[in-house]
Amino acid sequence: MTLWSGRFEAGLDPLAWELNASLPVDRRMAVQDVRASLAWAAALARAGVLSASEGADIQRGLKQILTEFEAGLFAFQPQDEDIHSAVERRLVELIGPNGGRLHTGRSRNDQVATDFRLWLIENLPALDGEIRRMQTALLLRAQTDLPIVMPGYTHMQRAQPVLLSHWWLSHFWPLQRDRERLAQLGGRLRVLPLGSGALAGTAYPIDRFALAESLGFAAPCQNSLDGVSDRDFAAEFLFGAALCGVHLSRLCEALALFSTAEFAFFELPEAYATGSSLMPQKKNPDLFELGRGQSGRLIGLLGGLLTMLKGLPSAYDKDLQEDKAPVFAAFDTLLRLLPVLSGALAEMQARPERMRAAIDFGMMATDLADYLVGAGVAFREAHALAAKMVRIALSSGVGLDALPLETYRAVSPAFGEDLYAVFAPESSLARRAAYGGTALDAVQAQIEEALRRMED
Repeated sequence: MTLWSGRFEAGLDPLAWELNASLPVDRRMAVQDVRASLAWAAALARAGVLSASEGADIQRGLKQILTEFEAGLFAFQPQDEDIHSAVERRLVELIGPNGGRLHTGRSRNDQVATDFRLWLIENLPALDGEIRRMQTALLLRAQTDLPIVMPGYTHMQRAQPVLLSHWWLSHFWPLQRDRERLAQLGGRLRVLPLGSGALAGTAYPIDRFALAESLGFAAPCQNSLDGVSDRDFAAEFLFGAALCGVHLSRLCEALALFSTAEFAFFELPEAYATGSSLMPQKKNPDLFELGRGQSGRLIGLLGGLLTMLKGLPSAYDKDLQEDKAPVFAAFDTLLRLLPVLSGALAEMQARPERMRAAIDFGMMATDLADYLVGAGVAFREAHALAAKMVRIALSSGVGLDALPLETYRAVSPAFGEDLYAVFAPESSLARRAAYGGTALDAVQAQIEEALRRMED
C-alpha cells in the first residue's frame, strides 16, 4: 500500500515503480522530514485537530524514528516509495493507527518542498566553510608570497608586472562573492511551504506563522500554488555552485599552465600530482584538470534544472521530483573538490626566479608613456611615442632599456636621462598604488581588507 493507492485496484508495473520511486534520492532528507513532521504534529495539536494524547503518541514515535535515522538503524522496506512514506509507515508500526493522523491537512507536495529547503538551510554552512577554507589558503599564499614579482597577462600575452600576492587575491575575491551569494540564498530559503497542502492550502486552522517559527523559517509562503512549485532556491543554489565552479576552474587552468616546463612558475606538490602509465618522467596536474573539468558538470546541472522548470504550469508536477538530484550532486562535487584544491595551494612551491626571468622591459612600455605624461605630453601622443620606441627596439633586436638616450631624444625631446628608471619592475609596481592596485602598500591593504571580510 502506498500513500495514494486507495484509488487503484492494481499496483504499479515493477519498472514503472522503479521509475516513480524517489527514495534513493530523497532518503538524504530523512532527518529534515522527521523534523518537519514533528513541527506539523505540534501544529495540528495546537489547532485542536489532534488530541493531546494523539499528539504525544505521534511525537514519541517520530522521535524514535529520528533516533533510528541518526544511529543508522532505520530499516527501509521495498514498499517505501519515498522518504515521506517510509517515515509514515514506520510511525504506524511504532504507535499504531494514530500514525495515520500525521498526514492530516498535509500533502507530499508541501512536505517535500519544506524538507528540501530545510536540507539546504542546514547544509549550506558546510559548503560556506569549505569555500572559506579555500579563501584562507589563497590569503596565506598572498601573505607568504608578498615580495614575489610575476608577469601579468592579458590575452595570454605579457602585459605588466604584478605582485604574485595580487594575483592570488584576484582569485580570493570571486570566492568571497560566491559566499555572499550563498548567504543571500540562505535568507530566501527561509520561506515555509508547509501548510500549502497539495496546491490550495490546508483545510485546517493551522497557525502557519507559528509553524514557520518552530522550524526556523522567517515566514510562511504567501501563495499555496507558488509554495509547492517554487524551486527558485534550487536554481539559485545551482547557479551559485556553477559560478563557484567557474571561479575554481579559472584558477585550476592558470595553475596547470603555470606549472608547465614552459612557464615553471610553480612546482606541483607530489601529494597533488599524478604520473603517466607510459611516460616515466611525467608529473601531471590531474587534480587541477579535474577541477577544471568538474565545472562543466556543475554548469550542466544548472542547465538541466532550468530546462526542466521552464515548461511547468503552476502548482506541483512530478517533473519536480528531478530537482534534488542535481542539487545534491553539485553540493557533493564542491565538497570533494574544494578541500583538495585548498591542500594543493598550501603545498605548491612558487619559483620567483622563473617569474622574474619572464618579465621583459617591453612590459614597462606603459610606464614609458606615463613618464612622458609626467613631462607634459598628452597621453594619446605619449602612447604613440612609446609605441614607436617599442617598434625601434624590436627592429634593433634589443630591449627598450638598451636603446641609447640619443635614439629616445631623436623621437621626442621630452625624454631625459632619468627615463631608464621606469624599466625597474619595482618602480612599475610602486606607481600603481591606488586602491585595488598592485603596489606593495595597496596589496598589504587588500590583505587586511580580505582578513576583515573573512572575520565578518
